[in-house]
Amino acid sequence: MLTIKTDSRKVKPGDTFVALRGISSDGHDYIEKAIKAGATKIIAEEGNYEVDTQLVKDSRLFLEDLLHQTYQNILEEMTIIGITGTNGKTTTAYLLYEALNRLGRKTSYAGTIGFYMEGKVRDLPNTSPDLCDIYDMIITSYEAGYRIIVLEVSSQGLSYHRLNQISFDYAIFTNLTQDHLDYHKTMENYAKAKQQLFYQLKDNGKSIINVDDSYHSYFMIKNVITYGFSKSDYQVKDAQIGNHGTSFMVNQLSIHTTLLGRYNLYNVLCATIVLDLLGFSKSEIENTIPFLLPPPGRMEIIPYDTNKIIIDYAHTPDAMENLFKTIQEIPHQKTYVVFGCTGSRDAKKRPIMMQLALKNADYVIVTSDDLHEEEFVDIVKDMLEGNIISRYKVEQNRFEAVKEALKMLKQNDLLLILGKGHEEYIIVKEERIPYNDRKAVEQILKSFQKIEIES
Repeated sequence: MLTIKTDSRKVKPGDTFVALRGISSDGHDYIEKAIKAGATKIIAEEGNYEVDTQLVKDSRLFLEDLLHQTYQNILEEMTIIGITGTNGKTTTAYLLYEALNRLGRKTSYAGTIGFYMEGKVRDLPNTSPDLCDIYDMIITSYEAGYRIIVLEVSSQGLSYHRLNQISFDYAIFTNLTQDHLDYHKTMENYAKAKQQLFYQLKDNGKSIINVDDSYHSYFMIKNVITYGFSKSDYQVKDAQIGNHGTSFMVNQLSIHTTLLGRYNLYNVLCATIVLDLLGFSKSEIENTIPFLLPPPGRMEIIPYDTNKIIIDYAHTPDAMENLFKTIQEIPHQKTYVVFGCTGSRDAKKRPIMMQLALKNADYVIVTSDDLHEEEFVDIVKDMLEGNIISRYKVEQNRFEAVKEALKMLKQNDLLLILGKGHEEYIIVKEERIPYNDRKAVEQILKSFQKIEIES
């Protein structure tokens, strides 16, 4: 286990605490708490403390060097796979985690839905968490006998230097669409932030790039392998995308997956490429892919009489558009959508997402997503900017919004509940309110059954 900590709440007796200066907090303010928790060494930029103290010019740079020097041997023995892109990171990473373990290669995963070894170990605060947390997961995996780890790599994680001095064996680019522009300001800045992953490739590492994406040239940096429907190293042929799954040919491999939609074809293709590069046989790959399941909260289907309820993490215009294209392949009558937009984040995408929902659904219920520091009414105002369509209503309470939508379902209808996916809470300012879309649906459907029995 990692004995170097930057979070005083995680300090155990004998640990070294490194005080980092952040955007909203300063680790120097928590040194005394770290000492009380048992830290026996402090690394800081200033101060004098009752335990062994080392003052350095830049504690973040010192931490990066210290971690790398201390654990370099472990890093070199691990195969580290990094996946970046606006959409598809979680599904691609999870599919690889599943496939490699099925094929007997002990593989861990860290990303949006948490840290997984043999099942879920714990939730994570960010897609790419703190540098110490990343090292801790790599070391924990190594000590448990794992030699491969798949990491989701976010643009903000790269911008905040959370993965500095970690070198990758494989770096995958999925796509780039509008998101996080509240932070990056422009799509070019967004692309350049993600670009950093490909500069951290090992000398013999491989870059795996989606050439169908218009931003792919930003990532054609080193040891490039391309994929897509366009001419590429792994070019998709004979794709059959239907309501029972997807089939395609790529480099003599005949692939079938139960995952629906063109966008999931890309996710499965990425996993297939890595398996091929790792040396698995044609039969091993072809016999493994059909058994892979999507991660929690990604195109998760719950049957309800003749209706289908789909829970999905889609929270960008591109992700929503892909989902609406996919459900066209599913026979159904009416489509209902429950979704909201995240507060204190890119506001420009809000009216775009609202128009996509109204264009593709028979009725939309606008509700809460994570509000953060913003007021719900202000988020809704942005969502409705320029709107002249009346097929919607607003219900701030997400549980009640889902309940109302479920009551609308008749025969062979679809209900899409979007934006939260696997998440277990709604964030309002500093509070995390317990909530999960799947659990809400299950609770509401049970209450419906109870009413039917009593009547």
